[in-house]
Amino acid sequence: MKKGNQWLGWRLICGLVVLLILRNTAEGAVSKYSDVFSASEKFISSLSSEQKDMAVVGYNQANAVKWTNLPCGLQCRVGILFGSLSASQLSLAKNVAKAALGASIGAGYDQVMGIMEADAFLGKGRKEYSSDNYIIAFLGMPDRAEKWQLQIGGHHLAVNLTFNMGRQVSASPLFMGLEPPENTTLKGNHDALVDVLKSLTDSQLAKARLVEGYGDVFVGPGKDGAFPVIKAGIKASELSPQQKSKVLKAILQWVHIADESTAKELMKTYRLDLNDTFVAFYGGVDLSKKSDYVRIDGPSVWIEFICQPGAVFPQGIHYHTVYRDHLRDYASSFQFGSTKQ
Repeated sequence: MKKGNQWLGWRLICGLVVLLILRNTAEGAVSKYSDVFSASEKFISSLSSEQKDMAVVGYNQANAVKWTNLPCGLQCRVGILFGSLSASQLSLAKNVAKAALGASIGAGYDQVMGIMEADAFLGKGRKEYSSDNYIIAFLGMPDRAEKWQLQIGGHHLAVNLTFNMGRQVSASPLFMGLEPPENTTLKGNHDALVDVLKSLTDSQLAKARLVEGYGDVFVGPGKDGAFPVIKAGIKASELSPQQKSKVLKAILQWVHIADESTAKELMKTYRLDLNDTFVAFYGGVDLSKKSDYVRIDGPSVWIEFICQPGAVFPQGIHYHTVYRDHLRDYASSFQFGSTKQ
């Protein structure tokens, strides 16, 4: 075969491979969404008309932003309480979560269930902490063509997944917290960030260190769009390939809340943005004491992790974390102002 024909042949083969990969990825996303839609349909069908009115609400900004990490049940959220469901309805609600969330071991669905278990443990001493006080809400009726949002939330948890045209298109905002930290639910998140900080040289740490700390995550509930205008810390372009790999591994700990297809797409963006992404911290690199804090801030990705004073166990600490996307929160459906720093 002539060289020209060989080259054309290889180009055709490579093109077919790419098309097969794209087709398989698309088919996987459609198959996954089919599971989400089916599970949602079964759960909603199990509800009474009164329950349905609570669980399925309007898809609008006012409902979308009504999430928090506080143990306040329906006083500060939309949706229906897990504790108000029958055993069979609760099982169906968890099937929705299992279908919609990431399936990686120790992430996604596993983390959500772990946070709920931690709250049930706290509830042994205080009734406001309870897995019964968690909610599930559908902002808009689940549809194979229209945009809608799934919320799962409670104390130390706010999951916001947006779907459109039969695909999951956004996995943020996401709030995850944990008390006590001896529970291993957020160990992977914590350890990945510590690994990043401990990989930095003394001069890199000096660049990454913030001059002042925070009382909580900076862009938490009620702070939509309030990202600092000026990025702080050390730019990832100044890091070694090994250090950059650690930053991406840390980001993935939060992105795994999404299904596999969505997580891959998000990580592809964050990988392309990496050289313009900043790492900043305050306090110690072990993230083991009150006010220890770390942030990853890119053109898109935003992750924060802070060690808070213990609430139920005041002698210790507990974790607050948030994952946002400057451009993709709520699938870019709403407009928010910004706060300068």
